[in-house]
Amino acid sequence: MVWPFKPKFRKQIARIEITGAIASATRKRVLEALKTVEERKFPALLLRIDSPGGTVGDSQEIYSALKRLREKIKIVASFGNISASGGVYIGVGAEHIVANPGTITGSIGVILRGNNIERLLEKIGVSFKVIKSGPYKDILSFDRQLTEPEQNILQELIDTSYQQFVQTVAEGRNLAEETVRSFADGRIFTGQQALELGVVDRLGTEEDARRWTAELVGLDPEKTLTYTLEEPKPLLSRLLPGSAQVSSGLRARIDWMEFEMSTSGQPLWLYRP
Repeated sequence: MVWPFKPKFRKQIARIEITGAIASATRKRVLEALKTVEERKFPALLLRIDSPGGTVGDSQEIYSALKRLREKIKIVASFGNISASGGVYIGVGAEHIVANPGTITGSIGVILRGNNIERLLEKIGVSFKVIKSGPYKDILSFDRQLTEPEQNILQELIDTSYQQFVQTVAEGRNLAEETVRSFADGRIFTGQQALELGVVDRLGTEEDARRWTAELVGLDPEKTLTYTLEEPKPLLSRLLPGSAQVSSGLRARIDWMEFEMSTSGQPLWLYRP
């Protein structure tokens, strides 16, 4: 598609915001926005991240798209209140990272949770009959304990995913893998500590990140505007302005519930407070 107003966008900075848990809906929206950034030939992208992380595959796809795009334009990530786990994974796809001194970040690691309510089911007299094609098809079933072989299988899965995470952070931040492993044990840290560890480049606000982004591409930080690429608002929000905040909050709660339900038994890069 040819955009008739490319010169306009060449004097602006694109802005994409990633908030909340990272899941398939986030991936779809962000990938579409990144494609638009490339098509409209923006000189730079400001990526605002305020997320505790999310699913492994979705985070990896966004990171890969950012890595490809930064071969053509400058990308600066701005960490908000929290940019942890999968938020960090996505963030290192940017060429530079700015965080607030008090930003909660880190939580570099992988978690896989299962629920065992076997004793509760016994008390109420509920049991299940399972027919399966192989011994591990019902791994992480909620009505029984994990077996030792199952524990080993899942631990290997987590270790592999963790290694991918460490390698990506090391590559994205030009750090040795052993250096990353020294703090990639699931701990969280502030933006100030992240700067000392080499996870971020500078401390500052989103406005500081915007000004730096403009300077990187030779634009005047006093005059350069940002163009935010966002999802079209629901019709109700556009017709009834007073309902926007309520519907947004409700949607966020529903999205989080759906995210928790859909990721049951799935490895997550997610900070759990």
